[in-house]
Amino acid sequence: MAERKADDSPFPSFLGLSVFYWKSLPFCLILRKIINVMLKEKINNLLAEIEKLKAENADQIEALRIKYLSKKGEISALFDEFRTVSPEQKKELGQLLNKLKTDATNRINEMKESFSDKLGAVADLDLTRTPDPIELGTRHPISLVRNKIVDIFSRQGFVVADGPEVEDDWHVFSSLNFAPEHPARDMQDTFFITRDPDVLLRTHTSCVQSRVMMKQKPPIRVLCPGRVYRNEAISARAHCFFHQVEGLYIDKNVSFADLKQALLFFAKEMFGEETKIRLRPSYFPFTEPSAEMDISCDLCGGKGCSFCKGSGWVEILGCGMVDPNVLENCGIDSKVYSGFAFGMGVERITNLKYKVKDLRMFSENDTRFLDEFKSAF
Repeated sequence: MAERKADDSPFPSFLGLSVFYWKSLPFCLILRKIINVMLKEKINNLLAEIEKLKAENADQIEALRIKYLSKKGEISALFDEFRTVSPEQKKELGQLLNKLKTDATNRINEMKESFSDKLGAVADLDLTRTPDPIELGTRHPISLVRNKIVDIFSRQGFVVADGPEVEDDWHVFSSLNFAPEHPARDMQDTFFITRDPDVLLRTHTSCVQSRVMMKQKPPIRVLCPGRVYRNEAISARAHCFFHQVEGLYIDKNVSFADLKQALLFFAKEMFGEETKIRLRPSYFPFTEPSAEMDISCDLCGGKGCSFCKGSGWVEILGCGMVDPNVLENCGIDSKVYSGFAFGMGVERITNLKYKVKDLRMFSENDTRFLDEFKSAF
């Protein structure tokens, strides 16, 4: 009878080895061999799983991290089993375990980054935005002219000063030499908020000049742009609110000639080098002497047209030397210091520069009108 080989054994094999092989080994070695082979198989299975990991949201990604990488996760459990591995197998299985942990960490981090990128793309998408191309706007014509005025006078050393639009009687009227019976104090001309004490919407930006004079010692050279309010019927030539730019210069030996030269420089810079000016005597409570300033009509060159009503001149602002009473009211010695002041309506200058016929167009927000100033930006 032929001798039976181990490989020909009718007995079933276990882990690729026949029962004869296992019978020839001590029990403890058999157990270690089994553990080593089973651990290696678990690691390979997990490596295959990790390559195919997928998640649709952050919660699923976090669940996978907990499943594989947490302290009670599957990879941590394999590291606990690794303690029972036989010494000769530790190097091989240890490398496999480290690769498993590294691959799992990298794969989960990749899914997190991919999900973050998708979230960022969604966050940047404004679902309320119109699908049509958005046209770029431009500055309002009032802003364009105001900035131009400020720029011209800033080159003469003026700095911008600002103040509140809701003011008291002292800064708007009393400190500026307005008489108690002056029409501007009447409710028909001014928007009062309270009476006794009088609190009102400022009727001019001269109140800013008053505040500056009370806080600052001369020399003073300020420009005061801002919105003002007057109780007037709204029409093509008037509005209940409009914008002003007023200037104030106080120092020793300031003269009317200084005022004229400053305004001549402004007129030439704003309307062109050929522009001429003239000063006509007038009256303001806060200046003495006072004047109205006209510029030569830039449409007809001073020859006379319908725009200038045949005179060749167009009025643009009021001005004068600061009244000594105003200086004394604001704590400035009028025997030592003198100064000049001027004020203009920004809408008036804008009308002259861009030939706008209706004052209401500045506040109606009609884009057809505003689009005409894109080239002026």
